[in-house]
Amino acid sequence: MRIFSVFLLLLTTSCAFAQTSQTTQKIPVKVVVVAMFEIGNDTGDIPGEFQHWVENEHLTHRFPLPQAYHDALMNDDGVLGIVTGVGTARAAATVMALGNDPRFDLTHAYWLIAGIGGIDPQMGSLGSAVWSDYIVDGDIAHEIDPREAPKDWPTGYVPLRKSVPYEGPRTPADGSDNGVVFRVNPQLVTWAYNLTKDTPLPDTAEIKARRMEFLGDTAHRPPFVLRGDNLSASTFWHGKLMNQWARDWVRYQTGGKGTYAICGMEDTGTLQSLTWLSRAHLVDIDRVLVLRTASNFDQQREGITAAASLAETKITKYGAFLPSLDTAYRVGDVVVRNILQNWQKDRDSLPVQP
Repeated sequence: MRIFSVFLLLLTTSCAFAQTSQTTQKIPVKVVVVAMFEIGNDTGDIPGEFQHWVENEHLTHRFPLPQAYHDALMNDDGVLGIVTGVGTARAAATVMALGNDPRFDLTHAYWLIAGIGGIDPQMGSLGSAVWSDYIVDGDIAHEIDPREAPKDWPTGYVPLRKSVPYEGPRTPADGSDNGVVFRVNPQLVTWAYNLTKDTPLPDTAEIKARRMEFLGDTAHRPPFVLRGDNLSASTFWHGKLMNQWARDWVRYQTGGKGTYAICGMEDTGTLQSLTWLSRAHLVDIDRVLVLRTASNFDQQREGITAAASLAETKITKYGAFLPSLDTAYRVGDVVVRNILQNWQKDRDSLPVQP
């Protein structure tokens, strides 16, 4: 019996040592760059959202991630990149898989979600970059076909657990947001915006010609960095009427605090996983940033229908597809470089305002 007890003690001690050793050998990550899609290979061909990061950040170390959409790639400086796949479901699954991967220590990592989207011409122009405070889900709702809706309804889309569009009070009956609204740390957003607001952005004759087909001084501006809010929906919607819905939906869901600027397809899925991973003390939700750059306007230009405009809006055929990918890297890299250069301080506390 005594021998058995000694054996158990040795086994327990051995397991504890192995577990401790495994913990100390985790790879410390400083920044996670989250892209949503890539075209073809990660390097050497037509770029998607990931390729500029892989090539310019030298993400040469590949870590197989079969439980997610794409392998994780990392460099020697502590920058790790992933591709989530298109849509909120794939994004949520991929980020959750990475967050629970025992190989990485993500407890001090900053997360930069960097992708392209469709911009509201009242808020920005083609090729512009948008830092967002609010990420609002555009999928979780009730819906009836607007052709069957009462004539005084502005949309057939109704908030969850409500009976009419934009019914108040907004707060759901159970007191939760049901994954509809995520607030990014405003202190970090302010820091990132101030740091990057004067970053030179690529402009082309093609972008200029396209933006002049839309109304308003803002739409006509050369690409610039702005601050505005993000509507995340797995449906690739388009058109002036849908744009008005996006403005109203973001305003309603944020209690009038948010202003719709740009749309994406994955960000609430990513934010949902990061929120729960933070609750498990695996990541820090206060270290998350969302950057979307304008590959296209979210509606038709003057003189054509929404259907005709949507037909033009195909992958790699957006008005500013390649420049917007360049912009996402240029603006995002300013943030990444600053975090790495100041890691001794930024590891344990958020960056101070520039």
